Amino acid sequence: MTSKPLPKQAILIVNAMSRRGADVFDEARAKLELAGVELIDAIAVNKPDQMDRTVIDAVARAPMVIIGGGDGSLSSTIDHFVGKDTVFAILPLGTANSFAKSMGMATDVDSAVDVIANGRRRRIDLGVIDGDYFVNAAALGLSPLIADTVPHQLKRWLGMVGYLIWAVRSAFHFRPFRLRVTLDDGSLVKAWATEARIANGTHHGGVELVESQAVDSGEIVIQAVTGKSLFGLAWSWFATLFKLRSRGQTTTEWRGKTLRLEARPRQKISVDGEIAAKTPVTVCIAKGAMEVAAPRE
Repeated sequence: MTSKPLPKQAILIVNAMSRRGADVFDEARAKLELAGVELIDAIAVNKPDQMDRTVIDAVARAPMVIIGGGDGSLSSTIDHFVGKDTVFAILPLGTANSFAKSMGMATDVDSAVDVIANGRRRRIDLGVIDGDYFVNAAALGLSPLIADTVPHQLKRWLGMVGYLIWAVRSAFHFRPFRLRVTLDDGSLVKAWATEARIANGTHHGGVELVESQAVDSGEIVIQAVTGKSLFGLAWSWFATLFKLRSRGQTTTEWRGKTLRLEARPRQKISVDGEIAAKTPVTVCIAKGAMEVAAPRE
């Protein structure tokens, strides 16, 4: 059965505080209208506390809402689309843009506009951590330490290079942790780890780390870089980044519909790049939770 086409009317909401938000707002608005998308409204949000209210209002007024910003902006607004008929469309304007990459999108403005104007509807899953929805991936270990401490101006001006510089600095303050995962069948697995990812999508930190996952798999994946060595963590990232054959040997994965995650010592969890939880948590999948604008097959 052929799915309905994407709506031709939409509201554009751009987080002007995201890395490229303020710079491309006018450009994106003009290109969307030129591509045939009728904008009911176009709003640049300059204050973080106004984002939720703006999105709630837009979802009630438009058949499609385009969110421009980084992964954190997308994840923080996703709850307002669950259970609604409004299509969620993205304009990736952050540093890593992991969700866009998990969706198979290029991250330049022209490509995003093409998806919004000429793409297809796709029903996808969402991850859930203790009742809170997220679009792409969460992490505990070194990644949250970086996310929690990286200066905003460093990532704004240097992007991924700024993250890498701060990652080296943060590594000197990081210690491995003891991970406990309770699976769907009640069995418990334990391992030492330097990082763990809770994945609904394939990408984390802009890199394809969880190749076995898809945003419509119907399962949540926990992937851990096991062991106590930070060198092992660095090697895992390197092997994955450059697609070495040995990359699968550097991680362990568990998947299911509902998993319990614990850590000793307790770990902060970054959810799509923003610190939003702390172990222990229950993670699960919300299958087919929403419709998005996706690239053509």
